[in-house]
Amino acid sequence: MTNAVPEPMLDFIEIGEGPSARKIAVRRRAGAGPGLVWLGGFKSDMQGTKAVALDNWAHEHGRASVRFDYSGHGESGGDFADGTIGRWLEESVAVFERFCAGPQILIGSSMGGWMALLLAREIRKRGASLAGLVLIAPAPDFTEELMWKTFSPEVKLEIETTGKWLRPSEYGDGSPYPITRNLIEEGRNHLVLGSAIDLGCPVRILQGAQDPDVPWQHAFALTHRLPADDVVLTMIQDGDHRLSRPQDIARILAAVAEIG
Repeated sequence: MTNAVPEPMLDFIEIGEGPSARKIAVRRRAGAGPGLVWLGGFKSDMQGTKAVALDNWAHEHGRASVRFDYSGHGESGGDFADGTIGRWLEESVAVFERFCAGPQILIGSSMGGWMALLLAREIRKRGASLAGLVLIAPAPDFTEELMWKTFSPEVKLEIETTGKWLRPSEYGDGSPYPITRNLIEEGRNHLVLGSAIDLGCPVRILQGAQDPDVPWQHAFALTHRLPADDVVLTMIQDGDHRLSRPQDIARILAAVAEIG
């Protein structure tokens, strides 16, 4: 019989003021460095399979770990329809500055991969150091490249005239969710694939070849923007977008362990 993994501490921090104020839920585990920082995907939360597996790994290895829910996600406050890349980045920076000390490994899934790249850039500006990044089916610039550019003229018109479009979902409870004009337009302030991305640390990318949401070509486009040294792209031939099977989790944990 295995011992149950103790639950990490649950904290809430207030971010923003006035109408934009929101309460962000954070689960953190004390331990040695480099610490692990989980950045989840669009419409995902910190209780998902990958996030919990990483937290369990941190416990087993005595490592610090931090995971949180963006506003409008999971246990955090705020309305999902108010969310933008900049708003969620502000929350990511605030959580990092409040709960992380010393070198960290940023682990980002889907939208979290974009968030990890943006957060890494902010961390470098502040003079802090990163041990590395592990990106799982990363979706940088997805609001433009994987949403807006692929939408039909009818969907674009609806977003432009009404301010949102309810997108059908195959995830969660299957309910459609809003793609807002603000999400699309504000996302253009954070595009990264148009120029070199110098992070100054190792990067490991895991991508499923059968991913219907983030095509493998998107991961290739990202690698071309990263420095050639110490960037490894692992293509999982039968992998989907979630990459949550036991063999996928094992690859993710191996990538984290390889960085440090």
